[in-house]
Amino acid sequence: MTKTMTIEGMMCKHCAARVEKALNAIEGVTAAVDLEAKTATVTGEATDAVLRKAVEDAGYTVVSIR
Repeated sequence: MTKTMTIEGMMCKHCAARVEKALNAIEGVTAAVDLEAKTATVTGEATDAVLRKAVEDAGYTVVSIR
């Protein structure tokens, strides 16, 4: 599956890297963050709840997952 997450609170490259690291730490998931678009593209097998928790635990807010 490939999903696009819209994430609030990322202000700099450090923020984007932190979110990317949190998502890539999920087993079987590969993620790439686009700071300007405030999105993360996630590929792999993980539930929306697992993805949301990883981002929120890193200190950011998930607006949507599609």
